[in-house]
Amino acid sequence: MGSVALESPEMTTNKKLNEEEEHVHDDEESPIEEVRLTVPTTDDPTQSVWTFRMWVLGLLSCVLLSFLNQFFSYRTSPLIITQITVQVATLPLGRLMAALLPTTTFSFPGCGSRKFSLNPGPFNMKEHVLITIFANAGAAFGNGSAYAVGIVNIIKAFYGRSISPIAAWLLIITTQVLGYGWAGLLRKYVVEPSHMWWPSTLVQISLFRALHGKEDDDENPNSDTKKRMSRSKFFVIVLACSFSYYLLPGYFFLTLQSISWICWAYPKSVTAQQLGSGFRGLGIGAFSLDWATTASFLFSPLISPFFAIVNVFLGYALIMYLVIPISYWGLNVYNAKNFPIYSADLFTGDGQLYDITKIVNNKFEIDYVEYGKQGKVNLSTFFALTYGFGFATIASTLTHVGLFYGREIYQRYKASTTAKVDVHTRLMRNYKDIPSWWFYVLLTVTLMVSLALTIFLKDQIQMPFWGLIFAAALAFGFTLPISIITATTNQTPGLNIITEYAMGLIYPGKPIANVCFKTYGYMSMTQAISFLSDFKLGHYMKIPPRSMFLVQFLGTIIAGTVNLGVAWYLLSNIDGICHPDPKSNSPWTCPNDHVFFDASVIWGLVGPKRIFGPLGNYGALNWFFLGGILGPVAVWLCHKAFPSVSWIPLINLPVLLGATAYMPPAAAVNYNSWILVGTIFNFFVFRYRKMWWKRYNYILSAALDAGVAFMAVLLYFTTGLPDINVHWWGTDNPQHCDLATCPTAKGVNVTGCPVF
Repeated sequence: MGSVALESPEMTTNKKLNEEEEHVHDDEESPIEEVRLTVPTTDDPTQSVWTFRMWVLGLLSCVLLSFLNQFFSYRTSPLIITQITVQVATLPLGRLMAALLPTTTFSFPGCGSRKFSLNPGPFNMKEHVLITIFANAGAAFGNGSAYAVGIVNIIKAFYGRSISPIAAWLLIITTQVLGYGWAGLLRKYVVEPSHMWWPSTLVQISLFRALHGKEDDDENPNSDTKKRMSRSKFFVIVLACSFSYYLLPGYFFLTLQSISWICWAYPKSVTAQQLGSGFRGLGIGAFSLDWATTASFLFSPLISPFFAIVNVFLGYALIMYLVIPISYWGLNVYNAKNFPIYSADLFTGDGQLYDITKIVNNKFEIDYVEYGKQGKVNLSTFFALTYGFGFATIASTLTHVGLFYGREIYQRYKASTTAKVDVHTRLMRNYKDIPSWWFYVLLTVTLMVSLALTIFLKDQIQMPFWGLIFAAALAFGFTLPISIITATTNQTPGLNIITEYAMGLIYPGKPIANVCFKTYGYMSMTQAISFLSDFKLGHYMKIPPRSMFLVQFLGTIIAGTVNLGVAWYLLSNIDGICHPDPKSNSPWTCPNDHVFFDASVIWGLVGPKRIFGPLGNYGALNWFFLGGILGPVAVWLCHKAFPSVSWIPLINLPVLLGATAYMPPAAAVNYNSWILVGTIFNFFVFRYRKMWWKRYNYILSAALDAGVAFMAVLLYFTTGLPDINVHWWGTDNPQHCDLATCPTAKGVNVTGCPVF
């Protein structure tokens, strides 16, 4: 056709697949078997990526996902619509645009001989990848919505105070973008190395390959795969089944979300329901027949490597079925029986809910007189011990990465320009890289805007300028080690606890300062890791790096703006949002924001000195830091002493100790189902039906996700808006474990619970 379609400036023209043919024998296949089975080792550098179709569908997807995810985040059962849904939906739209748009070429003044077309040819896979990455920004890289929106929610809905739209917008955008600056500079350490394989990217690659063209082995006349169902057909069938089935757990038969048979067997026993409840107890024997429950919080179990699942299982089983029962029934640690066995609420010493509003003064700070009247803040033993294991997780991250990856990181730094590359890195050298100064400029501008926010609008966010500098330094220091863990295990230890703790010690009594510090410290690191994960996807799919960067950056700005707009509207127009009347069955209960609010009280308002320090009840939990530091040392010494034992280096203590990091709001049934399904597919199927796993495993995950997402949206608009409900045994009381929230101490009187 003699035209291009808004091609990215970094595309090097007339590059051929064999440009570096003389080096082809120096290429290394990926050392990771899952990557070799999933990722193609070819590329066509002539494919257009900056097309009109990509921009239209990408922008639309970003806006739609950011709107829906923010909207659903306030509901009792939050729904995160991931980029998988967009990945499926935009394919027919892209092909439709390729069929209908005019192919006329034209040029812009000042562009010389370069010509442009709204329709440069068939809708290609690289366009599709960029659209999906655009959409992923709308899903806040898997988090649903921008983390800083939670600050706006607790200020307006929980504390009953105000924040200006300008301060809120700047807070959201800067916290989302800050980590991009240093993430770009770390790409050569966690994107280019072949052993940094980022398991979560493989499910998308499998889906892209299923949706676009024939598979390589299908074209092999000697292959027996023609006798098998194609991946495209398999995807459509599973998608239809998932879509239809979700009518049951999503609307008609809610009990399928958690089948807690012990609660059914013992309807009047508090202890039995504490043991058996999937959502409010230890979840013994509880399981789910709902994919949304199985894949929530920990995401799809089909994409986590089996050794990571084993580490999560060991940590989860240790905490839930050994530590918690002994602490609650055996030792009554921290007066455990005065409170529910599993709860994120805050309590007075006699088991009643703590009235937070009474201890906040007019300056939005703690009122120590009122605090003295109500007494110390108490946590459920599960909630308290979860914080302890969180301390150990952060500490173990440092020593684990230092001992097991330290030499490799150092060697990679020394030999970064001469190290032998694999086939994927060689193919990516057909494209111009991103200049380092792009990231330096982005980092500098974002820091300047953030500093202006802390200086000129400090009365609204409470955080001083030095808090911002400290948070950024903390996040930068942890980005590399936690990126390595994510890239190899698909698990991401968070910085939320350590940032809360640090700011609470330094600057107590100010809840919003604490959550702002946490967001800058924790979220900038999380965004950096998400940025790197998408870059690995682009690396595998041979997307020009500059196109990747610009799409991610623009998508983040758009998504954050839409998130704030939706939040502002709902907070201003829904009466009692986050605090509905229990008798109204209102879905606007804000479960994630409740946990976020409790954290602001624990770490910011009251402060760690009065919770985990000498003035609180939980000072002994600080010893978990020491245990976390020493644990990986013991594993490393065992590995050195017994080098022939292959499973010892697979003991990943940051993953094991952080197994319950999502609890609460995640519950036992989420973990039970996730571990069971992950073990079936990534151990038994992978070992005994490897060809099936190769062809269908990631496709199955994508189809289940997409089917649930489509049906959940349809259910909301057809039954949620007009408030159409079904009433029967399977919906009116879906958990059947009401007594699981009761304390078991003698004399503690809580409404609706028996007195022992």
